[in-house]
Amino acid sequence: MEDSPPGVLRLAGHPVRWQLLRELSRSDRQVGELAALVGQRQSLTSYHLAQLRSGGLVRTRRSSADKRDTYYSLDLVEYRAQLASAGLALHPGVRLTPAEPPPSFPRTPVRVLFLCTGNSSRSQMAEALLERLGGGRVRAASAGSDPKPVHPEAVRVMRAAGIDIAGRHPKHLSVFADEPFDHVISLCDRVRELRPAFAGAPALAHWSLPDPATSTEPSPFARTAEDLTTRITFLLHAIDSTLERSQ
Repeated sequence: MEDSPPGVLRLAGHPVRWQLLRELSRSDRQVGELAALVGQRQSLTSYHLAQLRSGGLVRTRRSSADKRDTYYSLDLVEYRAQLASAGLALHPGVRLTPAEPPPSFPRTPVRVLFLCTGNSSRSQMAEALLERLGGGRVRAASAGSDPKPVHPEAVRVMRAAGIDIAGRHPKHLSVFADEPFDHVISLCDRVRELRPAFAGAPALAHWSLPDPATSTEPSPFARTAEDLTTRITFLLHAIDSTLERSQ
């Protein structure tokens, strides 16, 4: 019906679903974690997550650490697109516009550490992409719980994007145990289960990405690079917003 609000508004307007969206905007989560964070029974949490999935706002992926577990993630690109459509449905003057570049001000670069098991593809690619997209306002690093040589297909895909990671070397996460970071982001379900500790109180997040080296999907390394680029772009918006508020 023309008078019915767009689906994204009905979905996000429910208090529990809004809480779930807020939590998933920070990190991929399992249903038990989400139930605890929003203070609801797991059955009710699962019901609302199913509503968000049917609306295309939330995706799921089976954990590579424990096949019985599922990670939920918020599709920020789809959410943004649906919000844009909702605005236009109300009035042509109500539209989302691209965020303006953040104002330049002197500050210490934000430090971000990416973790995965082998530090051979996902975390190396994330480190390089954040360096490229973040410029001088961030410093990126990566490490793994069981380091392995950088995967040649990761090198090839990044080189096609104009980034050379051929000379990079894998590092064990213990190398950074005593270094302060602002953000520590795990990209691998297995390394997340280890819950490694780092100095200070970094913001912790998990991006549940499949290992492209074992994936049966077409062009898995290119898909990983695309997914990382999207997530890193939104991460930079969050970093810039936090820093602007602190000035």
